[in-house]
Amino acid sequence: MSKEVQAQEDGGIHGRIDHGAERIKQATSEAVATSKEKFDRAADHVEEGLHRATDKAAHAANRTTEKVAEAKERGRAAVDQAKDRADEWLDEVREYVREKPVQAVAIALGAGWLLGRILRR
Repeated sequence: MSKEVQAQEDGGIHGRIDHGAERIKQATSEAVATSKEKFDRAADHVEEGLHRATDKAAHAANRTTEKVAEAKERGRAAVDQAKDRADEWLDEVREYVREKPVQAVAIALGAGWLLGRILRR
């Protein structure tokens, strides 16, 4: 074979190799781009899900805080009401003792004796 024929064959082979390499690079680039798109969509989906979950958790925490504040306020109101009733009852007891001191002492002695018997057991 002559050198010219050999050079043409080598040039044709090199051209085919280069063309094949370019096709592989293009296919690889397309595969990478497609994979990036899929990963980006999956990441966006995960991010949206996390944002929804975070919003729901924050909403639940806010509702819980509100409920606790309401319960605390109801508890304060009940304590205040109980204190008012105790003060009223104490005032009534003081007035009764002033009006009937002998009966008050007798009742106190009887209650003390009864309580002593109950607690002795």
